[in-house]
Amino acid sequence: VTFRCDVQLKESRQAVNSIQRLVEEDDDEDDVEKVSWSGEPVGSISWSVKETAASNQRTDREPAFPKIPTDTPSLSKSQSGYSLSSLFKGKTKGGNFQSFTDTLSDSSIRLYAPELRKPKSEYKDYVSDWSPEETIQRLQQGKTAPLEKFRSLQDKLLLLDFAVSAHDGNVITAVLIYLKRTLSKEVLFRELESRQTALRHFIHYLTETKDQRLLLELLRALGRTEDVALLQYKEHLSIADENKRRDFLKSCLSLPFSAEDSAHVQDHYTLLERQIIIEATDRQAERGGKVEIFQKFPRRASILNMPLITTLYYCCFYHYSEPEGTYSSPLNIRQAFKISEKQYFVTALAARAKLKAWLDVDALFTSRNWLGFTRKKSPLSFQRVVDVLQKNSAPTQVLQDYVGLVEDPDMRISLAQKHKCHDIVINTYRDMKDRQQLLGYRGKVGRGSAEERKIDELLNNQQIRWKN
Repeated sequence: VTFRCDVQLKESRQAVNSIQRLVEEDDDEDDVEKVSWSGEPVGSISWSVKETAASNQRTDREPAFPKIPTDTPSLSKSQSGYSLSSLFKGKTKGGNFQSFTDTLSDSSIRLYAPELRKPKSEYKDYVSDWSPEETIQRLQQGKTAPLEKFRSLQDKLLLLDFAVSAHDGNVITAVLIYLKRTLSKEVLFRELESRQTALRHFIHYLTETKDQRLLLELLRALGRTEDVALLQYKEHLSIADENKRRDFLKSCLSLPFSAEDSAHVQDHYTLLERQIIIEATDRQAERGGKVEIFQKFPRRASILNMPLITTLYYCCFYHYSEPEGTYSSPLNIRQAFKISEKQYFVTALAARAKLKAWLDVDALFTSRNWLGFTRKKSPLSFQRVVDVLQKNSAPTQVLQDYVGLVEDPDMRISLAQKHKCHDIVINTYRDMKDRQQLLGYRGKVGRGSAEERKIDELLNNQQIRWKN
């Protein structure tokens, strides 16, 4: 019995050694890690814990491997043609290659093989061991890439530089938000100063998120005093009360604006101050019901916070004849804000034509020379004057005075025909000495009308030398 036990022990050792030699065959590179059935490196902490737990469970539950049915014929290594080595290589014992799928599909035997560990490159999507450049590439591709692992200033700046190089605004903004959260303001402002593209994105981000406090600190740190002044000036938009807004604008006058911007801020303050006075006076007059123009044309909106040209139009509409010394006088506004002659003329023309005050319209064009003669003069082309008058439903008698002042004959005829100014058409054809056109136009006027008789008189006039 003792001899038999020794023999069995010796055979067991030989079997274990043969299996170890099969596993350790030079199938892969020498530095391939040994892995357990679960894919964990042998000897690691997680492997030890799992193996200990598994060994405790196997004694109570089921064997480590599924049982092979008892009715399956037992095959020795020599009979089956398969070995542990061929299982991994996909070879039969005879040396012929056989796929692993074919091996498993063999109906004569059921094999159970371990799940091999995946290459490290395939785990890149599950672990955060990317470099700054790889992280930016992942963000561009819309993949998750936590930035919190980059703790050093050098890595954070590399992230920002790679984001700028990628020319992706969303990625740049994402990195800037992370730097804003993890860097002190002094360090962040210092590094952004040498990175103008990132700086522009950061300023835009702070503007969009309305982080006025941090934006002001940034601009001051960069020495951009004019931008700081403009940013503070924009705060007036959030002030609803007109008196508080006026006082705020007055405080802005001392800010370090450029010369041009300073003039605009001064005009804004002066205009609002004037609007407050006009609004209070007109509101009282409208409520009193004694001023005719407010009764015939009720105000549709307050004049407060309106643009300069809108204020001028308002005053040309409601206060056109007021003396120049009053705040609401159009001439006073023109002088105070240095409005050009052309701009004043267009605004006044539109306002008086809207009221159909044709005498005021005519007075706008009348000028007197040094000899005392009057003539119509306009900083606008008379073609545009006709368009303005026509949009305000001017009568034909008014239109024809200005259609006749259009210099180009063809344009004059076209406008005259459009607005039925027959006398202008007839006189223009007479001046052009175009008998055929005049004869053709005779058929377009009313039979027996004054225009037809005038055309007949011209056609029969022997003193006119017609060109055709």
